[in-house]
Amino acid sequence: MKVIRIGACTLPLARAGSFFAALALWILGFVFMQFTAAGNGGLPAARFLPLLPFLASWFLAGLPVLKNAAVNLVKGKALDENFLMSTATIGAFAIGEWAEAAGVMIFYMIGELIQEAAVNRSRSSIDALLALKPDKARVEDSEGLREVAAADVNPGSLVLVRPGERIPLDGIIVEGESFIDVSMLTGESRPVTCVAGDEVRSGTVSLDGALRIKTTRSAGDSSAARIIRLVESAREAKAVPERFITAFARWYTPLVVGGAFLLAVLPPLFIQDARFGDWLYRALDLLVISCPCALVVSVPLGYFAGIGGMSRRGIMVKGAVHLDSLNKAKNVVFDKTGTLTMGKFSIAAVEPAPNESEEELIKTAVLAEQQSNHPIAKAILEYAQNSNLEAPREKPRFSEIAGQGLEVVSGGVKILAGNRRLLESRLPGVLLPAAEGNAGSHTAVYVARDNRFLGRILIGDTLKEGALEAVSRIKSMGIRSAMFTGDTRSSAMETASQLGIDSVKTELLPGDKLRELEKLTLSGARNPSGTTVFVGDGINDAPVLAGSDVGIAMGPGADAAIEAADVIVMTGDIRRIPELIERARKTHRIVMGNVVFALGAKGLFIGLASLGMANMWIALIADVGVALAAILNSTRALR
Repeated sequence: MKVIRIGACTLPLARAGSFFAALALWILGFVFMQFTAAGNGGLPAARFLPLLPFLASWFLAGLPVLKNAAVNLVKGKALDENFLMSTATIGAFAIGEWAEAAGVMIFYMIGELIQEAAVNRSRSSIDALLALKPDKARVEDSEGLREVAAADVNPGSLVLVRPGERIPLDGIIVEGESFIDVSMLTGESRPVTCVAGDEVRSGTVSLDGALRIKTTRSAGDSSAARIIRLVESAREAKAVPERFITAFARWYTPLVVGGAFLLAVLPPLFIQDARFGDWLYRALDLLVISCPCALVVSVPLGYFAGIGGMSRRGIMVKGAVHLDSLNKAKNVVFDKTGTLTMGKFSIAAVEPAPNESEEELIKTAVLAEQQSNHPIAKAILEYAQNSNLEAPREKPRFSEIAGQGLEVVSGGVKILAGNRRLLESRLPGVLLPAAEGNAGSHTAVYVARDNRFLGRILIGDTLKEGALEAVSRIKSMGIRSAMFTGDTRSSAMETASQLGIDSVKTELLPGDKLRELEKLTLSGARNPSGTTVFVGDGINDAPVLAGSDVGIAMGPGADAAIEAADVIVMTGDIRRIPELIERARKTHRIVMGNVVFALGAKGLFIGLASLGMANMWIALIADVGVALAAILNSTRALR
């Protein structure tokens, strides 16, 4: 399709041609008006000469409006803005206001073009996500190197990515090293160094190195594909003001048409010397003024721009309705490990039980944890490796006890490794060291073998960068902070104290977190307008993410958490949480400002039209001007 660029707007060439032709004909109509006015002594029919260019101009500019009005009339949905514009301008022709009738359509078309430019601007940040999803992948197999459709590549395949190319599928680097540009996926501007063994995601770009990557997901399940699905679903979820505008338009337009009819008919019947033509003109003005364009377009555009602005920062919101909920946030509840803290653990101390050796304690813990991917398990395995303690070569049978730890059977011997509750429940009467004391703020892993307590390993975690700033900003916004964690009370309270968190619930299983969240939500019944937000990242957070008013997953995180959440922070930067709430509040202010401004302006001009103090030009300014002001205001949500 051939296009022409006018300022920030790209238009089909045919549409641009229609606009300029309509404008030229409209100007020609004014020239003819001057010509006929100068020739008062000419033929009476000459005074109708300007009608032809004005009528042609009206038709060219208003063809989409007239077409939509006719289609909706056939469908039984006549009473919309297209019907109002068509009726008003046809009536203007009927009473001899030719220039105004054509002018209304031309300026309405100008308003539509500017509106399209505003919409395109707000869509651009979201539509750019489509570029994240490469169509092709270079696969390496027994047949050599060949280029195939990304959708045809199975998990486990080897793909080659050259410098400057976009990574087509999620996977693990098996060979090569490169700076990776992740900005389109996470909003993080700085390239990330990736080497063999690191995970990379589709949609990111290898800047300076060739990479051989073993794919871990198909194209349909890749990071880029999931983000695009999230954005597409966000377009469908309506916020409260959007639903209000949809319902409002159903009764607003019939009311306006009925009011215009009564304004044209009743005064000439009951007011002495009232002329029908004058009151008909007022009624036509009222129809033009009453077009609900400003509301129908600017409100969803405001939310759309808000979601687009957040996507630029690596924040994916699944629907406008969640922006409304975030705007009313009164409580923000955080998970601890991986959300407020790094989740990168290290051994702080090893405390063998009396008459037990440190070596035996560590080796037994390694035997229990060697098949676990938990960060605590990795810390224990790393410590053993650095201490030159050879890990047992056995492959034990193990089972996980949710929220407590592991039970392992190796060579007929039972091993327990987990929190204090695990040993107290499985080894009643066992003598354990004090829960506080040397454990302090560390996480303690208690280890037992063959019903014998071997000791405990104290493991420390560090705060995430920006965690203190994030919590402080949230509290400064008048929002209460809380932390729900499965960690020990001593460790959790230390973290809460460092961050200034208002309330803490510790040693919670996934179901416990959900129950505590429900209690917190119910306790806010005194303030029913407030909502509760939960922020987490793990599989065990999925139930509470789904059950909260707004669930925020710190990406990339676990798939289950991302699916259950309403918002995904792709960067994992905790400072995005207060930013997200601030942006939601700003978007809500913009949207409600549009509603108040549009209704107020419409009401004022309707009153002026009813009193005969507004002509068709003022009506046009009231309609198109108010709509443009509201639309341009909506685009502020992008910034």
